[in-house]
Order: sequence, then C-alpha cells, then structure tokens
Amino acid sequence: MVFSSLIFIFRFLPAFLAVYLLAPDRYRNLVLFMGSLVFYAWGEPVYIGLMLFSAFFDYGNGLVLEYARMRGKTGLAGMVLTGSILVNLSLLAIFKYSGVLPLPVGISFYTFQTMSYTIDVYRGGVKAQKSLTAFGAYVAMFPQLIAGPIVRYKDVEAELKHRNLNLRDGYEGIGRFCMGLGKKVLLANQIGLLWETVIKLPSGELSMLTAWLGSTAFALQLYFDFSGYSDMAVGMAQMMGFHLQENFHYPYWSGSITEFWRRWHISLGQWFREYVYIPLGGNRKGLLLQIRNILVVWMLTGIWHGRGWNFLAWGLYFGVLLILEKWFLLKWLSRFPSAVGHLYTCAAVILGMTVFAVDSLPDGIRMIAVLLGGTAKLWDAETLWLLSNYGVLLLAGVFGAVGSGKRLAAYPVVWILSFFLSVAYIVDSAYNPFLYFRF
Repeated sequence: MVFSSLIFIFRFLPAFLAVYLLAPDRYRNLVLFMGSLVFYAWGEPVYIGLMLFSAFFDYGNGLVLEYARMRGKTGLAGMVLTGSILVNLSLLAIFKYSGVLPLPVGISFYTFQTMSYTIDVYRGGVKAQKSLTAFGAYVAMFPQLIAGPIVRYKDVEAELKHRNLNLRDGYEGIGRFCMGLGKKVLLANQIGLLWETVIKLPSGELSMLTAWLGSTAFALQLYFDFSGYSDMAVGMAQMMGFHLQENFHYPYWSGSITEFWRRWHISLGQWFREYVYIPLGGNRKGLLLQIRNILVVWMLTGIWHGRGWNFLAWGLYFGVLLILEKWFLLKWLSRFPSAVGHLYTCAAVILGMTVFAVDSLPDGIRMIAVLLGGTAKLWDAETLWLLSNYGVLLLAGVFGAVGSGKRLAAYPVVWILSFFLSVAYIVDSAYNPFLYFRF
C-alpha cells in the first residue's frame, strides 16, 4: 500500500486518523504501533515478524546497554552494541544483497533507525525507552517507514512521551500531504513517462540530446518522487503531533556537489556523518585519512541503495567529486558566476543519476557514453518529438525543482487543486510507480 493509492487516501488514512485522534493521549502510541503494523501487513504480512524482531531485539539491547553504562560495565556494553550492529547489518545483508529473498519494504530505513538508537544509548545521548509500545511506534511509524526520512530516536524522544495535537499542526500537515501528493503524481509520474520512453530505445539509436532529455527526466522524476513521499510523510506525522526533519531543500539549486548532498536526502547524509564519518575521524586527522573517510562513507552509501555494481560506482563517483571539490574545485568555481556552479552541479548529478537509474553498470556506461557524445547524432526526429510532447512539462519540473513558485504552496486553494488533480490522475492512469521501493 503506497501513499499515492486510492485505498490509502480514502480508506486507511481517514480510518487511522479517526481512531488516533479520538484515542486518549496515553493510548496513541499503541494506536500508532498497531496501525503501522496493519499498514505494513497490507502488502507484506510475511515480513511483520522481521520488523517486530528488529524492534524487540533492539528494545532489549537498549535496556541492557543502559544498565551496563550506569554500572560501569563497559565490556558488557561493548559486547551488546557489537551484537546489535552485527545482527542488524546481517539481516540487511541477507535480505537486501543475497539476491535470494524478496526485499522487505522499508528494511533499509528501520534498520538504520534501530541501530542509531542502540548507538545513542551506548553513548549516553538518550535514555533507554522503557515502554515497548512507544519503541514499537518509533520503529514501525508508517508515515516514514517505507521512504524516510530516517528518524533518529533522540529527535522524537520527547514527542513519544507526549504530543500536543492542535489545529495548526493538523492544518499544515494536510497542506504538506496534498502538495507532496501533487509532486509525486502530477510531476514525478508524468516526467517519468519521458524517461520510460527513452530507456526503451536501443542505446545505439539514441542521439545525444535524446539521452540528455531522458536522463534529465529521470533525475527530476527521482527528486519529485522521493521528495513528494517525504513531504507526505512529514505532513502525516505533523497531523499526529510529530515534527520530523526536512529531507530535501531544493537540491537542484545547489552550486556544488557538496551543497547538493547537504540538500538531498538530508536524513541519510546526517546518519552517515554522525555514525560513520565522524567516528572514523572525519576531517580531524589529516587530508589522506579524510579522503579515506569520504570514500568509505560513499561506498557504503552506494551499497545501502542496492547490491548492483552500478550503485557502488554511483557512490564512489560522488565521493570522488566531493574529494575533488575539497581539494581545488570549490576554490576554482568561486572565481566564476554562480550560474557556472549551478550548471556544473546539475550536469554532474544527471550523469550520476543515470548510473543509478539503470539495471546494471554496463548499461550505465553505455548511456554515459551517449551523453558525453559517443554517438553520431546530436539530435534526430525522436528528440524533436519528445520536446514537443514533454518540453513544457520538463520546464515546469525544472522551475519546481529549484523552488520557483514555492510561495503558492502556502495557499489552501492550491492544496485542494493539487489533491483533486492527483486523485483524478490516479483514477485514470495505471502508471504510478514508487522508485524508492527498490532501495
């Protein structure tokens, strides 16, 4: 069950919110936990046991870690933390990288959440959660379960104990949900049709400009698809009294790759920075070790997204670009007008996302070769046909991705229009993919 489906919009969500809002405050965690299990079981009942195991396992680990820390039993604490990390990573590896078992939806997100919890308890940054219901609500919270943002326990610890439900949060949450739905359905799905058209063409028949149209379309589709889901997640959580962090901040307006990754999938970047990059030494131990740390983080970021070699190559590609920027590129870019940085960033991101989009590394290499001019044709009749059919939509996507017209999102009439147009599209179209189900 996805957020952009009629059964979710008109059945599950209204029924859940009715029960949740009518329930006394002390029972709302239980309602959220049980409602999230129903949401998860709708599509994958067989994997409820896996998620419950992850929740119960790290709930118990948290209690033991706090006991060991308070009594100075550092050896026990270290053993429990190591066991927690190994078990969580082993489960993730078995289901995500073995290629034998189907991928459980959301496993990448809730695994990172439970790991961050045990690490923070070990560090003394948070107290262990005594309520199993509250911890279960944290792990299984359905708004961010399938696509994030990745929620660290310390960010919602206080709201798990008490949430102040009010009309303003409900009003703003509804608006965020409606606008996120519009980004997903009216922009991502429509632009995605252009990418689907281009990727079905044999690479030997692609002109350079046709390939750029397709790759640009995928980069925009991924942004509107993922950020739209994040907006819906933040909006629904706000209706329930939670205030989740923003996961995107107009990344295509960035003037460098460094800035881009501070604006794209913000919660994942923060997770790797806090739990991998800084523990490895960050930038505190000299340039060579900083380069190593960046490469490790981006290798792991690529692997986190999937088991194909193209994902590893994608991660290392961005890692190398970040290293080059720290070495000399940022200083070089600062000498030019900001437009140069924007164009460089967008071109570099589109090239990288092309490798991310395809099914294998050889497919990505062939597509990159066409993008870089490895074809006899600059454009052809296919290019002109695609421009005539999708040109206006692409322009709308570009303007939307850089934040033009963002003030319109504050008007309820725009929310209503976005909602009803999205529903009309869902009713009329069978094309409603969700790209991050792959990851």
